[in-house]
Amino acid sequence: MTQTTGSARVRTRPLPADAFAPARLGPVDLPNRFLMAPLTRNRAAADGTPGALMAEYYAQRAGAGLIIGEAATPSAVGQTYPDIAAIHRPEHVAGWRGVTGAVRAAGGRMFLQLQHGGRVGHPATSGLTPVAPSPVALPETIFTPGGHRPSVVPREMTAADIRTTVEDFAQAARNARAAGFEGVEVHAANGHLLHQFLAANTNLRTDGWGGPPAARVRFAAEVTEAVAAAIGPERTGLRISPGSTVNGADEQGQTREIYEALTARLAGLGLAYLHIVRAEPETELFRRLRAAWPGTLVANPLLGEITTAAVGDATARVLAAGADLVALGRPFLANPDLVPRLRAGAPLNPMRERYFMYVGGADGYTDYPALDGTAAA
Repeated sequence: MTQTTGSARVRTRPLPADAFAPARLGPVDLPNRFLMAPLTRNRAAADGTPGALMAEYYAQRAGAGLIIGEAATPSAVGQTYPDIAAIHRPEHVAGWRGVTGAVRAAGGRMFLQLQHGGRVGHPATSGLTPVAPSPVALPETIFTPGGHRPSVVPREMTAADIRTTVEDFAQAARNARAAGFEGVEVHAANGHLLHQFLAANTNLRTDGWGGPPAARVRFAAEVTEAVAAAIGPERTGLRISPGSTVNGADEQGQTREIYEALTARLAGLGLAYLHIVRAEPETELFRRLRAAWPGTLVANPLLGEITTAAVGDATARVLAAGADLVALGRPFLANPDLVPRLRAGAPLNPMRERYFMYVGGADGYTDYPALDGTAAA
C-alpha cells in the first residue's frame, strides 16, 4: 500500500489483524493492543484534582485497549506545570475516582502514570524549590501561572530526600488503586526526575546514586521496586525514553549501558510492562531491549504525521519487531474513536495544536468529532 505525501509516495505496511486481537496485561484483559499513551493536558483544578471535564475526555476514549492516565504527581514538590493532575491528597483520589468510574462505565480500563518533575518545576507554580539529583537548572524557560519564566536551580536531593521520594511513589501507587486504577506506570522518561538520575549531565553525584551508569539507575530501580511492592509487580509498568533529550537530558553516549543496567536489574521483577517512548524498531537499541526484556513490551512509535496510513505503518513495524502492545498519544488525543477508525481504514482528525496544553477548557479536548460527525459519546 502507498500513501501520497506532497510529491512523494511513501510505502506503508497494512495494519496487522492481530493489532485488534485481545491481549492480557497482568490481571487485566485488553480488547485490543492499542494503548492510549499518557498526555499532560493541564485540565485539572489548580490543586491537582481531576474534575468532570477530565472524566468526559477519558470516557470518550474508553475504546482503547488500555488508557494510561496522564502524568500525576506523587508529591507537591514534584509538580511540573499549572493545572496538572496529582495523586497525593484525598481530594485527588476522589477526583480520579470520578474519572475511572466514567471510563469503566464506558467499558474501558485505566492505569495512571506517576511523574515527579524534579528540576522541571518552579516555585511560582508549586510554592516550593524544585529538587533534583544535582543542582543543575533546566536549560530553558518553564511555563508558570504567570507565563514563561527562567528556570531555577534545583536543590540537590539528600539521601533522606531520596528515601522520602521513593515512599511518595509507593503511596501514590496505593492511592491510584484506591482511586480505581488497575495499575500504574512509573515515569522514568523525558527528562523528568527519574530520567534526571539516569542522564549524565543532570546527575553529578558521587554517592551511591551517581557515577557510572550502573549506579545512576539505582533511584529509578528503587522507585519501581517500591511501587511493585506496594501494589504488585503485575500492576506496575515502567516508561523509558532511551536517548531522549527532552527537558535538556543528555545521556552522553551511555544510552546502551544505562538501559541495559536498568533492564537487567528489573527483568526478574515480573512487571506488567516496559514502555519505550518514541520507539524506532529498526535500531540496534530497540532489538537489544526487546531481547533483554522477558515480559510485555509496549512501543510508542515515532510518528512523522497523524494519518491512518502513518499510524498503521508504525504499528505494523513495532509489532513485527517484537512489541506486544502499541501506545499512541496524539492520535488518541484528536480521535476519541481511534480504534474503530483504524479498523475501518477511516481518515483521522487533525490535531489542533493551540489547545494541547496550558489553555484549559473543552476546546481541542472533548470536542473532537467521532466518525459520524457527532461529538464522541
